[in-house]
Amino acid sequence: MLRRGLNRLLGGDERRVDSRTIYVGHRPCPASEPFIPPKFCDNRIVSSKYTVWNFLPKNLFEQFRRIANFYFLIIFLVQVIVDTPTSPVTSGLPLFFVITVTAIKQGYEDWLRHKADNEVNKYPVTVLEDGRRIRKESEKIKVGDVVQVEEDETFPCDLILLQSSRDDDTCFVTTASLDGESNHKTHYTVPDTEKDLESLNATIECEQPQPDLYKFVGRMHIYKNNQEPAVRSLGPENLLLKGATLKNTQKICGVAVYTGMETKMALNYQGKSQKRSVVEKSINAFLLVYLCILVSKALVCTTLKYVWQSKPGQDEPWYNEKTQREKDTNLYLKMFTDFLSFMVLFNFIIPVSMYVTVEMQKFLGSFFITWDKDFFDPEIKEGALVNTSDLNEELGQVEYVFTDKTGTLTQNNMEFIECCIDGFQYKYRDASSELDGFCVTDGPVSKLQQKAGREKEELFLRALCLCHTVQVKESTEQGQDQVDGLTDQLDGLGVDGELSQPQEQQRGFIASSPDEIALVKGAMRYGFTFLGLESKTMKILNRNNDVEKYELLHVLNFDPVRRRMSVIVRSTSGDTLLFCKGADSSIFPRVRQEEVERIRMHVERNATEGYRTLCVAYKHLSAVEYAQADAGLREARLALQDREEKLMAVYNQVETGMSLIGATAVEDRLQEEAAETMEALQGAGIKVWVLTGDKMETAKSTCYACRLFQRNTELLELTVRTLEDGGRRREERLHELLLEYHKKAVQDAPPVKAGVTRSWSSANQDYGFIVDGATLSMVLNSSSDSNSSRYKNLFLQICQNCTAVLCCRMAPLQKAQIVKMVKNSKGNPITLSIGDGANDVSMILEAHVGIGIKGKEGRQAVRNSDYAIPKLKHLKKLLLAHGHLYYVRIAHLVQYFFYKNLCFILPQFLYQFFCGYSQQPLGAAHLH
Repeated sequence: MLRRGLNRLLGGDERRVDSRTIYVGHRPCPASEPFIPPKFCDNRIVSSKYTVWNFLPKNLFEQFRRIANFYFLIIFLVQVIVDTPTSPVTSGLPLFFVITVTAIKQGYEDWLRHKADNEVNKYPVTVLEDGRRIRKESEKIKVGDVVQVEEDETFPCDLILLQSSRDDDTCFVTTASLDGESNHKTHYTVPDTEKDLESLNATIECEQPQPDLYKFVGRMHIYKNNQEPAVRSLGPENLLLKGATLKNTQKICGVAVYTGMETKMALNYQGKSQKRSVVEKSINAFLLVYLCILVSKALVCTTLKYVWQSKPGQDEPWYNEKTQREKDTNLYLKMFTDFLSFMVLFNFIIPVSMYVTVEMQKFLGSFFITWDKDFFDPEIKEGALVNTSDLNEELGQVEYVFTDKTGTLTQNNMEFIECCIDGFQYKYRDASSELDGFCVTDGPVSKLQQKAGREKEELFLRALCLCHTVQVKESTEQGQDQVDGLTDQLDGLGVDGELSQPQEQQRGFIASSPDEIALVKGAMRYGFTFLGLESKTMKILNRNNDVEKYELLHVLNFDPVRRRMSVIVRSTSGDTLLFCKGADSSIFPRVRQEEVERIRMHVERNATEGYRTLCVAYKHLSAVEYAQADAGLREARLALQDREEKLMAVYNQVETGMSLIGATAVEDRLQEEAAETMEALQGAGIKVWVLTGDKMETAKSTCYACRLFQRNTELLELTVRTLEDGGRRREERLHELLLEYHKKAVQDAPPVKAGVTRSWSSANQDYGFIVDGATLSMVLNSSSDSNSSRYKNLFLQICQNCTAVLCCRMAPLQKAQIVKMVKNSKGNPITLSIGDGANDVSMILEAHVGIGIKGKEGRQAVRNSDYAIPKLKHLKKLLLAHGHLYYVRIAHLVQYFFYKNLCFILPQFLYQFFCGYSQQPLGAAHLH
C-alpha cells in the first residue's frame, strides 16, 4: 500500500509540472520498481549570443536594423543596378568599413563570453561514483550526481548539502558574485543523512527551477532497509547556489538538483537591453528631415528635367541624339531611374562618415574617464570603469538622480553607540567619543546615573548575545590577516584596542549583516562575550567569567516583510526562552503596551539623530507552548506548497505577548563628501531622490546630514503614519492628502523665473516630500482605474515641485517602478541611478544611465552598470565636468557634420540647372 502510494507520488511527478524528482547518486530506490531516470538539461552554461555558424546572418540582421545602415545599403544597391553618375565604391566602401568594424567589435565581445563560458564549463570537479572519486569537467555533471567541493572553490551547480567536514554539520558560503553580499552565510546539511554517502538511498522532490535566490522548497525521502522512509524538509538553508564560494570549511559533498541553464544564477542573468542615448535618437530624427530634403531635391530635378526636355529640340539636340535602345524604353521607367540617379547624386547630404566619427569619438572619449586621476581610490587601488561608451553625453544632461542610501550615501560601517534597558540609557563612554558633552533631554532619559536592575541588564545582554546569526571565526596560525581580510574590517567597527578584552585579539566575527556584528561587539563592551555555536549549543562568557550554555532549538529567520528575527533557546536549567529583535514598528504591537512608552522616547530620539535602532524583546515559553510551536514549525517546513505563508503564520503566532527589554542604537557613518556632492548636484539644477529600504526616521536624518533637506524645508509626508491619522479610510485620506500637498507645492508656488537658481530665490518655500513603499503601491495600483492615473499625475507633480524626495521602505522592484514613472513622465527627463548592492540592480538597469559604486557589497551593481566609480564623491566631477564636456563636444560634432554636408550638396543641386539636369557631378564639371 505504502509502496503504491509512493510510486504514485514519485512516478506521477514527472508528469506533474510543478516539481521534479531526483535520485541521489542515480541509485534506484527500493520503493519504486521501474527505475526510469528522468531527463534534465546538462550543466553547460551559455551566455554568448552567437555561434560560428550563425554569427554572420544574425549579426548582419542586427546591424541593418539601424536606419542609417539600411539606407546606405539601399543606395549602394541602387548604384550597382542603375546607371548612376557616381561609382558604387563611394557608398560601398564606407558602409563596408562601418559594418566590418562593428562586426569585429561584437564578435570579439562574444568571443570573450565564449571564453568565460568555457572556463566555467571545463572546470575540473570531483564526482563520487560507486565509491570512487572521479575528476570530470563541470559541464558533464548530471542532476543526481554527488559532487565534492573543497574550500575556496565555487559550486559548479545548485547542490543540496549532504555532508560537511565541520563537526556541527554546517558550512560557510560567500555569495558576492550572486547578490553582491561579501559576508559569510551559514548553510546546513540535511539532518540524519548517513555518514557514508555510498549507502545512502534517497530521493529528493523539489520545485521546478525558478530565479528567486532566496526561495527553495523540497523534501527528501530517505530509505533504510525495509523501514518506512524518513522525510526531511529542504529549504534555502540546505541549497548551495552555483557561483557561490565555499569558505572556512574544508570540504562538502552535495547532490546536484539544478544544472546548467536551470541554476538560479543562470535564470537571473538578464541580457542587458541596449541603452540608446538621446543624441543618437535625435540624429535619427535629423536623418528623416534630411531624407525629406533629399527626396524633394531629387523630385524637383526630375520634374524640371522632363519639363525642359518637353520643348522641341531640347530633348534631342544634334550633338546628343538618342540611340534606338533609349527610344524604345518606357518613359515611366526612365523617369524612375532618373529619380534614383538624382537620389544617388545628392546622397552625400546624409553623412555616412558621421557615424564612424561619432563611434570613434565615444570610444576614445571613454578613456578620459578611465584616465582621470581624481577617480582613483587608493583604498581599493582602482579608478573609474566604463562599461558602455554609448552614453557619455547623457552624463551631461541628467535631470534626476536616484540614489540608494545604505552603502551609497552612508558607509555601511556600523558602530554600537548606546543602548537603553528598561527605560534607562547606557552610553559606552570611551575617551575618543565625541558625545561626551552631549546634553540629554529630560524625562525618564535624564536618569543617566540610575540603572536598570541587574537581572534586566543581564537578560538584555544575553538577548544580544543569543539572537543573531553571527559565527565566530577561529583564528589561524598565520594571524588574522590571512582570513579573508574580513576581521580587519570588523575590528574597525569601533572597538578600541586598549579597551577591548584580550580575547578580542584572537576572535573575528562573521555575519550576514554588519549590524549584527556591531551588536555582538556592543554586548562584549558590557562584559558578555559570545563564544560561538557548536553543534546546536551557543556559549556565552558572562560578567563573572562563567561560561553559560544554551541549546539552540529554532531560528525564526529575518525577512524584510516581518522586519524582525527570533531564536528559541533552552537554558541549562531547562527554561525555554524566545528572544526577538527587530524594527520598532514590528516589535511594539507585539509587546505589553505599558512597557512601550518608556522606550519609545529613546528609540525616536536615536532615530532622529540618525542611528539605526532595534528593539529587543523576550518571552518565556511553557512546555505546552513550545511543543505547539515546535510541531507547527516542523510541519510548515515540510510543506511543498505555500511554505512561506505557513511559516509566517506560525512565526506570528509564536511572537506575541512578549516583554520589551530595551533598544539599541547603531551608527552608520556618512560617505566622505556626501553632503558636498549632493549640494553641488542640487546647485546644478539636478533633482536628487533617495530610494531606500530603510526606516523613515533614519533615512530622514541622513537626508538632513547630506543637506538634501535644509532646516527651513517644509516636509510633506505621505506615509502609512499620516494616512492613519484621520481615522477615515486610507483611500480617502490618500486622496485628500494628495490634493492638499498639490495645492501647497504646485498651485500656490510662485512661478519660477527662468535662469534664477535656487540659491537666489531663497525667499520661496522649499518643500521636501517623503513617501513610503506601502503608500507608493497604493498610488501606483489604485483600485479604480480612473483614480489610478489621476493619483499618479498628482503624485508626480508634487514630486517634481519638491527640491528633494525621499522614498523609504522600498522593495527593489519599487525602486525600478519609481525610476520608470519619472522616466516616462512629461518631457522624458534623463534619469541616473546610483547604487552599490544587488538590491539596486533593477533601478540601475531601468534608468537612462546606471552607475555602480565599487563598495563593500560586492560587484553585482558594478557588473550591471554603465559606469562604475569607487566613491559617491566622484559623481560630482563625472556629471558636472566630464558629462558637460562630452555633451558640448558631441553636439558641436553632429551639427558641424550636417552643416558641412548641406553646404557640400547645395552647389551640386544648383549646378543641375546649368547642365541640363543631366546628373553631372560637380567634380567633373570644370574638367570640360
